[in-house]
Amino acid sequence: SHAPADLYLMTKNPEDSPNEPDVLEIEFKNGVPVKVINVKEGKSKDSALDIFSYLNEIGGKHGVGRIDIVENRFIGMKSRGIYETPGGTVLLKAHLDIETFTMDKEVRRIKQGLGIKFSELVYNGFWYSPECDFVRHCVAKSQENVEGKVQLSVFKGQVYILGRESPKSLYNEELVSMDVQGDYDPCDASGFIRINAVRLREHHRLQGFAGTKN
Repeated sequence: SHAPADLYLMTKNPEDSPNEPDVLEIEFKNGVPVKVINVKEGKSKDSALDIFSYLNEIGGKHGVGRIDIVENRFIGMKSRGIYETPGGTVLLKAHLDIETFTMDKEVRRIKQGLGIKFSELVYNGFWYSPECDFVRHCVAKSQENVEGKVQLSVFKGQVYILGRESPKSLYNEELVSMDVQGDYDPCDASGFIRINAVRLREHHRLQGFAGTKN
């Protein structure tokens, strides 16, 4: 059955939210939000509590952050959970964007796995465990270069990323350009492709061999 409309206390129904978006700029330092600016109104917040409270207000106004899920409790039973986290949803979208922009690909891959582990530990009540302490230290290390600003709009239950900038960006426009000759030579890829194809050719040779025996 659908959740009753009056269950939600922080968020408007997106259908009843404003017909104009709020455009925000969120600034991060070491992966932590340090400032939020409402671009149209000129309002800004720069303390942790004020940032989160303001994003709850803006996200809630636009119906952002509602979820209705079935979750697995620690002891195995399933339960239905209906949550609203407007400010957290806006911050998560912005953080993932600036993280992708500034974090090494392989470090980010490991950090994503640690993020899942961290959420399990917190959900199951193991915040004060040694393993949770270890994961927090690893995640903090991964955030050292996660710095910059993300612009986004909040509208009708959604968060839309508009752009980002960072002094520690790993995005190199010239390196990936099809028009400018950079340090990357596409011809180098041919040997890389052949090396990777060795395993695949052997796999398909074996599949063909198995097929002839049937």
